[in-house]
Amino acid sequence: MKLKSIAVITCWYGEYPWYFPYFIHSCGFNPTVDFYIITDNADLIPNKPSNVIIIYKTLEELINSASEKLGFTVNIDFPYKLCDFKPSYGFLFPEIIEGYDFWGQSDLDVIYGNLRDFMTGDMLEKFDFISVRHDYTTGCFALYKNNDLMNTFFKRSKDYKMVFSSSMHYCFDECNFAWDALTEGASIFDLDTEIESFTHLIKRAEMDGGIKAHFDFILLEGLIGRITFDNGRIFYKNQFEGIMYHLFWFKKVFNLNELKKKIPNKYYISKSKIYHSR
Repeated sequence: MKLKSIAVITCWYGEYPWYFPYFIHSCGFNPTVDFYIITDNADLIPNKPSNVIIIYKTLEELINSASEKLGFTVNIDFPYKLCDFKPSYGFLFPEIIEGYDFWGQSDLDVIYGNLRDFMTGDMLEKFDFISVRHDYTTGCFALYKNNDLMNTFFKRSKDYKMVFSSSMHYCFDECNFAWDALTEGASIFDLDTEIESFTHLIKRAEMDGGIKAHFDFILLEGLIGRITFDNGRIFYKNQFEGIMYHLFWFKKVFNLNELKKKIPNKYYISKSKIYHSR
C-alpha cells in the first residue's frame, strides 16, 4: 500500500515558546510527514529538520487572504483566535495542501511520538477525519482527508460566519468549551452550547453515515508524569505508547528557559520537570 502523504499546519504569531525546540525535535523523528508553520517570526530555528517548512506571513496578510477566500471580513484581534479557524485550514491554505492525501492541524505545545504507528495506512484508507481523543474533535492535532468535502466541512455549522467574524474565541475547533461534560460521558447533542462546534458537525455526520470518523484516546495529556521520549516514541510508565504528549497543562506549571543545550534523543518528563538524564 502506497504511503499516504500528510501535511500538518500550525499558525503561530509572536515569539516561539520555550517548548518549541521539543516540538521541532519530535518532528524530525517523523520524516514522512511535512510540518508547515505559518508565522511572522523570522528567527532562525536551530536544528530545524528539513520536513519543517516555515512560511512567513504577517497576521494582516493572513486576515486579508482569509477574508477574500471566505467572502466576508474575518476578525483575528489576537493570535489565539486562530484556534477557531483550524478546521478551515484546508480551505484557507490550498497552496500548502495541494498534492497531499491528508492535511492536519497542530499546536506547538505537543511532543510527537511516532505518528505513523497510529496513523496507519489502513486508517488513512478508511477514515475521512481522525481525532486523537474519543470524546471531541481535538484542536491540538487532527487529520482531514484532503478533498472538497472535508476542506469545506466547517461551513456546515450555522454559526461559522459569526464565529469567524467575531473577536471572541469560541473553541469552534473542538466543542465550545464543553470538555468536562464530554469527558464525563455526555453527548454533545445533550448540552446547551453557545455555538454549533466542529464536534457537533463531525459527530452528526458520523451518525448519519455522511463521513467515516475515528475517535480514540491515543494521546498522553495532563500532569501524569512518568513519561519517556525515546528516539521518536513516547511512553507512559514505559509500557503505554502514545501518539504525542500534549503539554497544555504541563506548560502552566513549568517554564524551561535554558534551551541552549541540544535536546537528547531520550529524555524524561515528570509532573513538573523535563529531565535530560537520570
